[in-house]
Amino acid sequence: MDTLKDVKVGSTVKVKKLHGEGAVKRRIMDMGLTKGVEVYVRKVAPLGDPIEVTVRGYELSLRKADAEMIEIEA
Repeated sequence: MDTLKDVKVGSTVKVKKLHGEGAVKRRIMDMGLTKGVEVYVRKVAPLGDPIEVTVRGYELSLRKADAEMIEIEA
């Protein structure tokens, strides 16, 4: 299973499925990360956390733990 955490900088991927439970999953969906949306990985912090992505026309920073819950397809 490929997750958003594993995507290289400069890549565009599509969200396949969201994992997680209740409030955590709802928060990710409220940020615009829903099934089928395209996500562009802009940068990754020096220690790997957080990851900055562009989704639906705006920049968003995600913790590695949250990015790991987002299953993607290339």
